[in-house]
Amino acid sequence: MKTRITLFVALFAIAYGVSAQSSGFKELDEWVGTWKQTTQRFFGYPVNEDSKLHGFYEWYLASGMDLVNLNNAGDPMTDEPSPYSSHYFEREVIEFFAPLYGFQKDNVWGIVTHSGTDGNSHGIYFGAKYLYNKTRKMPVVYVSDEAHYSNMRLCDLQNLDIRLVKSDDMGRMIPEELEKALDTSRPVLMVYAMGSTFKGAIDDMAALNAVLDKHPEMEVYRHVDAALFGGYLPFTVHKAMVSHEKMRFNSIAISGHKFFGIDCPSGLFLCTRDTYDNQNSFNVTYLNGNMRMINCSRDAVQPLKFWWLIQTVGYDKWSKQATQMMECTSYLKKQLDKIKYPCWVNEYSNTVFFKRPSPDLVQKYNLAQGYDERFGGDLAHIVVMQHVTKEKIDVFISDLKKSLK
Repeated sequence: MKTRITLFVALFAIAYGVSAQSSGFKELDEWVGTWKQTTQRFFGYPVNEDSKLHGFYEWYLASGMDLVNLNNAGDPMTDEPSPYSSHYFEREVIEFFAPLYGFQKDNVWGIVTHSGTDGNSHGIYFGAKYLYNKTRKMPVVYVSDEAHYSNMRLCDLQNLDIRLVKSDDMGRMIPEELEKALDTSRPVLMVYAMGSTFKGAIDDMAALNAVLDKHPEMEVYRHVDAALFGGYLPFTVHKAMVSHEKMRFNSIAISGHKFFGIDCPSGLFLCTRDTYDNQNSFNVTYLNGNMRMINCSRDAVQPLKFWWLIQTVGYDKWSKQATQMMECTSYLKKQLDKIKYPCWVNEYSNTVFFKRPSPDLVQKYNLAQGYDERFGGDLAHIVVMQHVTKEKIDVFISDLKKSLK
């Protein structure tokens, strides 16, 4: 027990920069020290290093919940949630977020997922089953060639036919290329990228929907991979972009460990009731329910973290954070332009990509690296999260200018 609590204190220090006693393990203490030195310069990946879970962990330890084994096996949206789960809180989380993504509370089903990939897995699996149960034909999956690799891997895992649709230079699926790729004899499972991995591109759902609307003979299911952008866009003036009502998608996946600052992989999966009702049934008597989700055992702590953040951060503060991120993204682009350093950013994006700087700067700021001959070859990017402030951007620009001399 002593070792367990000591380990928690060490990990707690990573997130909040507080002094931590020695764990008694040299390699563990060195690892903590490394993270404490670098965490606020973690610029290259979509991680919110300004997490607001301090109070949650204080409560979690003080209440003794660290000694309780909970399991969210089962459907949180039923009227009889399991007493050995956090289903009640999970359902409140889904009902809080549903309107933010344009779902009516009486027309939504959802779960807290293990990750964004888990959400995409449900979107692709649910989409394939929905289309097959409607048409008795297996669909073709269409996804841009710059979307997150999880979508390609999940289609391989589920043995689904996939067609990679060419994207433009900035990483957005080209509507005319979708038109060329369509097999109109089979159902369509569209996966829209709301924030491509490296360039932060957002597929133009309205334009792509217009292509699909030309073919009313096709049954269509639309899933949105909105891991990062689905976190902050609902809190901006661009919220219609992630609206089921406006964009007509059937399901959406959002990460919890990106914008929302949950300290380990987690996420949200939301879909329409029609989607859920057209899944294969797996009645499990000892859980008193129909198990249509992929996972059997599910994490019961992540819904509690989501619920805690809703109560302690909430809509207004998330809106301020989203505004700050957008302002700092624009600021970073302007500062790079000011020194005439080659850089690019997609509209609505918090990801600025640019000519790759020196290896020392790449390492110091934990920059993600990419390559595209259309932009001169070697590239890097900064994902402007809550901890990437204007002051830190100024330091980065100063370091960049020094490296060019």
